[in-house]
Amino acid sequence: MNYSARIAPLLNIPAPRVNAVIELLESGATIPFISRYRKEATGSLDEVQIGDIADSWKKMQELDKRREVVLQSIEEQGKMTPELRRAIEQAATMTELEDLYLPYRPKRKTRATIAIERGLEPLAKRIFTQNDRKDLDLIAEKYLNDAVATVEDALQGARDIIAEWVSEDKKARDRIRRHFEKGGVIASRVVKGKEEEAAKYRDYFEWSEPLAKCPSHRLLAMRRGEEEGFLRVGITPDEERAMYDLDEMYVISSGDAATQVRMAVKDSYKRLLAPSIETEFRNSSKEKADGEAIRVFGENLRQLLLGAPLGEKRVLGVDPGFRTGCKLVCLDASGNLLKYSAIFLHQPIEAEGELKYLVDKYQIEAISVGNGTAGRETMDFLSKINFGRSLEIFQVNEAGASIYSASEVAREEFPKEDVTVRGAVSIGRRLMDPLAELVKIDPKSIGVGQYQHDVNQTQLKDSLDRTVESCVNAVGINLNTASKHLLTYVSGLGPVLAKNIVDFRAENGPFKKRSELKKVPRLGDKAYEQCAGFLRIREASNPLDNTAVHPERYALVEQMADDLGCKVADLIRDKTKRSSLDLKRYVRGDVGLPTLQDIVKELEKPGLDPRGAAKAFEYANVHSLDDLYEGMVLPGIVNNITNFGAFVDIGIKDSGLVHVSQLADKFVRDPMEVVSLGQQVMVRVLEVDRQRKRVSLSMKGV
Repeated sequence: MNYSARIAPLLNIPAPRVNAVIELLESGATIPFISRYRKEATGSLDEVQIGDIADSWKKMQELDKRREVVLQSIEEQGKMTPELRRAIEQAATMTELEDLYLPYRPKRKTRATIAIERGLEPLAKRIFTQNDRKDLDLIAEKYLNDAVATVEDALQGARDIIAEWVSEDKKARDRIRRHFEKGGVIASRVVKGKEEEAAKYRDYFEWSEPLAKCPSHRLLAMRRGEEEGFLRVGITPDEERAMYDLDEMYVISSGDAATQVRMAVKDSYKRLLAPSIETEFRNSSKEKADGEAIRVFGENLRQLLLGAPLGEKRVLGVDPGFRTGCKLVCLDASGNLLKYSAIFLHQPIEAEGELKYLVDKYQIEAISVGNGTAGRETMDFLSKINFGRSLEIFQVNEAGASIYSASEVAREEFPKEDVTVRGAVSIGRRLMDPLAELVKIDPKSIGVGQYQHDVNQTQLKDSLDRTVESCVNAVGINLNTASKHLLTYVSGLGPVLAKNIVDFRAENGPFKKRSELKKVPRLGDKAYEQCAGFLRIREASNPLDNTAVHPERYALVEQMADDLGCKVADLIRDKTKRSSLDLKRYVRGDVGLPTLQDIVKELEKPGLDPRGAAKAFEYANVHSLDDLYEGMVLPGIVNNITNFGAFVDIGIKDSGLVHVSQLADKFVRDPMEVVSLGQQVMVRVLEVDRQRKRVSLSMKGV
């Protein structure tokens, strides 16, 4: 099948570029690799476009597999016609294909099949033509038998058959679909007697709106309420118009036969067509809402993973708590555990003494405090201690730390430590390198996004895995310090090769050059091609090993240096030499200006982390809802973004919401155009709902 010709118009991407992507994917190339190192082949398509091509290609393959099954089934029934075959072969969507197959699909017993078994199909055909001028009762009497006792039974059976014909007619289904598309209304009602239990769904007790205008978060909220048994949700078109359209299609005369057909059409709509098309629209609207929620969640995850790291500094990780105390861990610059201890905030003298001792003994350079229970109190306590030198104190989002601490990954890393130690280590490491630590945790547990447990879990996992892979490869990974879990997401690797790399490193010592990767068991040429450019070796003998320049282009860079009469290291150090390069001289078959420009950019900043550096933050003196009042202006940190606004941590237990309409003094379609996760912002308090524990905030004019 010529997939590129079919995909190109859907995505508005030239067919040759689509074809190049498909060929690369078929050869085992990953999306990050194609995007970064095969720009000439794809016309510099980005990861999103390549991902869209990959998704469309997969869907079309699934459609073609289903097409083969449908063709074979109808052939075996002996009902294939040239026209039907042509229609099936040209079907562009799964819905269109299934509509064509519907009349031939093997089915369980229905009212129509029972009527056919009773010999009433000829009567149904006769009525459906609406040509008879004879008395319909007299005609129906001829079809009475042991299973059909009365004329009304015969007519009812005939109507059942006609109703099924109408419901399986592709034209009728398309007509009703258009009514759902143009005038479909989604409505929710509270289940009688569950008003108190369903209080959190109060907004949807009596709610309706056009389905086409229903935003994803609202649809998912209603669906969740329905799943929990609190709401009844339905989608309906304008029934009167829909029925009129169907009558116009099938009722073609007057008289008794026409009356029977009209009755059958009405029954078909109410009993078969409307429920079937409603199910389609329930599924398609859910799929659309899932896609939007997954997109928002994926972008939140991307921003979280690409949060600015503190870097290789000695950190004191603090998992705060009142009753069980604050768990403390001292970590070296590589994140290794040096010491575990605990303090209690209600014993301030002893706590201060222990903290000063640990900071001094282990030469701590920064403190990382979790934002859970007692997080603010711990931050306040630490800020008042004089450690004798400058010491930055950070608060980090600890969501998922408890999940990690009880996981197999944590047990493997710290087999002798209990969960409290592991959780504190995770909090400390999140400050040092959010990406390296967060890849160990199920993305659904790291505190961003909404409705992640309500959406299609397979699609969610695929999307989040792709997001993690993209982030890992965008940053570049230190080959000699990366954990097995981080290496798993490097292009071309995976759990087995990641483990083999770590084992090889443990046995043979640090890698000295990228080419040594080829010595790792089971890491062949293809895997090396895919992963090498995303792995870094600091202080390698070849400086290119600490850049995103792919080994396949080393000879090209060396030629550039030779042409300037210098070494590669000189080319990296000297901006003047790089500026004097005439890149057009190095264009050849598989290397164009996009690749050459990428190489020069990389030579300008070898080994530079694109994420920037972590910044400390200080909350205002507020600790609960009671400390807030309308008009109050506060600093905060964006800790979650949805398509209806951004949640901001202002230092109290519950984050406040800046609705999309309050994000800026201009119209905002997508909150991510204005704010990013982890961004430090100033907000004004609009409203405090103490009963529902909600805070409304604004960023307008602040």
